[in-house]
Amino acid sequence: MSGAPLPRSLERLIEALSRLPGVGPRTAERLAFHILRTPLADAQALAGAISTMREQTRPCEICGHVADEVRCRICTDDSRDASLLCVVEEPLDLIAIERTGAFRGRYHVLNGALSPMSGVGPGELRMRELFERVDAAAAAGSPIREVIIATNPSPEGDVTLLYLQERLGTKVASITSMARGLPFGADLQYADAVTILRSLEERRGVES
Repeated sequence: MSGAPLPRSLERLIEALSRLPGVGPRTAERLAFHILRTPLADAQALAGAISTMREQTRPCEICGHVADEVRCRICTDDSRDASLLCVVEEPLDLIAIERTGAFRGRYHVLNGALSPMSGVGPGELRMRELFERVDAAAAAGSPIREVIIATNPSPEGDVTLLYLQERLGTKVASITSMARGLPFGADLQYADAVTILRSLEERRGVES
């Protein structure tokens, strides 16, 4: 890197931090020097937390959310309404909805959205797991009554919504989408809790 020579260990940390989303070279430098100035025990605790998180977290076997057990806390919560399923693109979208405290159903994380131009088809997402989950609930005599498709307001999100509506239309009683309270192209994870809550409350049926 250019500028004043730095210890290689510090340069490696700056380079690693700069690869994080939203962190440019200057911000990475400030973060690295902040870590350098912290007590050694605090820096080691940070490194340990990162290492432990990567070693111990995994996708929930049911919904795909991050978990430290085979199943996440939402899927093991018996107070949740298993007949109400909200489909999101990413775990951060789930977290944004949970922040409202208003949704008491369960989730399914797709790990992305359909994007034919980028080569992202149903096989690259957790679509098969979603369809199998809906079928299994029906076979067990406890069908899912409503699927809320909470994809982002983007071309990819809209394509995903239409695809899911087509595939799930005969399998569940109701398919809805969140009301559009976000600007087109914005991500659900960045919306405030009030906007998300209003979008949930004003959700509408998806037309064929």
